[in-house]
Amino acid sequence: MNILELYNLKKYYATQKAVDDISFSIPEGSIFGLLGPNGAGKTTLLRMITGIFYPDSGNIFFEGEKFDPVADIPKIGYMPEERGLYKKMKIGEQALYLAMLKGMGKKDAMKKIKEWFVKFEMESWWNKKVDDLSKGMSQKLQFVTTVLHEPKLLILDEPFSGLDPVNSNLIKDEIFKLAQKGTTIIFSTHRMEQVEEICDKIVLVNKGKKILDGSLIQIKNDFKEHIFKVGFDAIPARFDSNVFKIIDEKENYFNVKIDDGHTPAEVLQELLTQKASIISFNEILPTLNEIFIKQVEDTKTAREFSNN
Repeated sequence: MNILELYNLKKYYATQKAVDDISFSIPEGSIFGLLGPNGAGKTTLLRMITGIFYPDSGNIFFEGEKFDPVADIPKIGYMPEERGLYKKMKIGEQALYLAMLKGMGKKDAMKKIKEWFVKFEMESWWNKKVDDLSKGMSQKLQFVTTVLHEPKLLILDEPFSGLDPVNSNLIKDEIFKLAQKGTTIIFSTHRMEQVEEICDKIVLVNKGKKILDGSLIQIKNDFKEHIFKVGFDAIPARFDSNVFKIIDEKENYFNVKIDDGHTPAEVLQELLTQKASIISFNEILPTLNEIFIKQVEDTKTAREFSNN
């Protein structure tokens, strides 16, 4: 079942098409990556999903029904990239206030706040103000206030911004735990290595348009270039092949690109007939960062061509 479905969403401003006819769906319980360069339309999409903006046209469905801000927004947790905290308010009081705004009773909210504050080693922060916190500390607080009411859909916009590696891992572990318990997570970022580590499925947008959509594994397979890394005990002095080309050679391995019309099995057979002592043979899939850059650049080139 899809928790969220977007159909032909459009949002235009005076000088730009921020979201231009975008459709995609998000499976329930998945960790979904919303990717794109600055100005791609990601924030506008998130604001429409959370009811902050209304689309000029198109439809949003939440849990199979047309999105109803009054009924559905309490089921959503949204952590924006910009800090959404009251700088002069005490941290404990602020966490309680925000939890009650989401419909939690005071007793239940206090219990959950204490649990999260202990988990994140924030007990001593209770009477501090946001002004007294570092960027990383305020990011931890914002994460806690976003998940306190146990939302069905959790939207995280650059959640690791300002965090050191230890606290990044702490937040990452909690994201996985929430997903395991059934929370659906939209993870918006420009850090491709984080997406590869965390997300099941992604959509890539650029200049208001969707240019890529699918599971991470399928997308990487779609963009593979038939390159393999072959490891040896010792690389033979010379190879002659009509099956592959050596594109990179190191002390104990080389990378080969298989020629069109040939298979990995043929590569292995040819290497073995030349008495190569092979210890590993692995396909090299493109990184998401490589795919991202190529797709964004291709979109830019196509747009420039159509304007000429």
